[in-house]
Amino acid sequence: MASYDLIVIGTGPGGYVCAIRAAQLGMKVAVVEKWPTFGGTCLNIGCIPSKALLQASERFEEASHMLPKMGVVVGKPKLDLPTMLKFKDDGVDGNVKGVSFLFKKNKIDPYVGTGKILGAGKVEVKGADGKTQVLETKNIVIATGSEVAKLKGVEIDEKRIVSSTGALSLEKVPEKMLVIGAGVIGLELGSVWRRLGAEVTVVEFLDRILPGMDGEVARSFQRILEKQGMTFKLGTKVTAVDTSGKKLKATIEPAAGGAAETIETDVVLVAIGRVPYVEGLGLKEAGVELDQRGRVKTDGHFATNVKGIYAIGDVIAGPMLAHKAEDEGIAVAEILAGQAGHTNYDVIPSVIYTFPEVASVGKTEEELKQAGIAYNVGKFPFTANGRTKVNQTTDGFVKILADAKTDRVYGVHIIGAEAGEMIHEGCVLMEFGGSAEDLARTCHAHPTRSEAVKEAALAVAKRAIHM
Repeated sequence: MASYDLIVIGTGPGGYVCAIRAAQLGMKVAVVEKWPTFGGTCLNIGCIPSKALLQASERFEEASHMLPKMGVVVGKPKLDLPTMLKFKDDGVDGNVKGVSFLFKKNKIDPYVGTGKILGAGKVEVKGADGKTQVLETKNIVIATGSEVAKLKGVEIDEKRIVSSTGALSLEKVPEKMLVIGAGVIGLELGSVWRRLGAEVTVVEFLDRILPGMDGEVARSFQRILEKQGMTFKLGTKVTAVDTSGKKLKATIEPAAGGAAETIETDVVLVAIGRVPYVEGLGLKEAGVELDQRGRVKTDGHFATNVKGIYAIGDVIAGPMLAHKAEDEGIAVAEILAGQAGHTNYDVIPSVIYTFPEVASVGKTEEELKQAGIAYNVGKFPFTANGRTKVNQTTDGFVKILADAKTDRVYGVHIIGAEAGEMIHEGCVLMEFGGSAEDLARTCHAHPTRSEAVKEAALAVAKRAIHM
């Protein structure tokens, strides 16, 4: 029986990063992965391939509408969808091979098969051929991630009714696409196919898009997406999808109840969220407790109620974000090595990779009001930023929320080109407990989009220069 210091079940961002950090700290480590390639949902059918299509579709739209304005005449672009999908697949292949290389570099033993916990210290691996082997270990980390949340009465076939997985590999651009769910996944993938020519309608049960996002940011972002051509039906639910005809017929009605209507569409994308993946892990038999939402219960150090079994990432409480899982993976590896591993949940950024991007970190205005915290707001629009103005990418703004007495920054929210890169300035500031004044007094290169971040910090004290 092979014996290890640590076995990690799942090789998504949380799992593979945890394994690598543990190996760096001198542990003998193995990973168990049910898929033939490493990287989990993120690298194979999630973050990485979606960003490839977002990038490619953005360039397609740019060639159609923006390049002529710049004096770059290339003629009307023609979509070669098979090549675009190959571009995506090549990017995925490079990333998953990179993880495999890192396992070899760090002397981590990979086992391909379905992992099942037989109790503290024992993991069974069942291969595709049905053969099993049992591994022995001092510690186990559950890093199995999440799977697509299902919508009752709507059967996903990954052809016409698709999850995020099928939406990454459509064989042709649909004339019409109905997106169920106005969260990050629905808006990102909806924007991909809208750019490529689909007429996109988004149905959301709530009366707003992007639940949990700062309200002002969400409202502004919705207006931008509508200007781009997306249609939104908020406070609305899909009750059924008729697949009998050539066109799909979705029945929708007000969330609060009322008259139903039918929408004809070619493709339905179900994007109502994700749920923890714990199926077949043997958690019940091993005595590992779950919470009411089916997540693995852990303490402040990622430990379950069973000694030697830990969990990280999408299977535990908190935002389902790859980088959150990575931070937790590093933290638990360091805890197992006797160090002070820690994840700061107050400083975990979130990014929506549309165009423009939306990025945020920390508290929203709604959260500060609910907590009774007095705060000041500094806002700066990209219409007043030299770089975005000359590039004609002026949609959006930077918004900074700071304590009314101490000036400590509680939240940073950005809509704009490359917002996902700029947000980290706010992350570093907040990680060190910085103030808006600290940021306002930091010299920023000119001309850059990031100057808008400095101006928003100045605006907290009502002293922005260019507004």
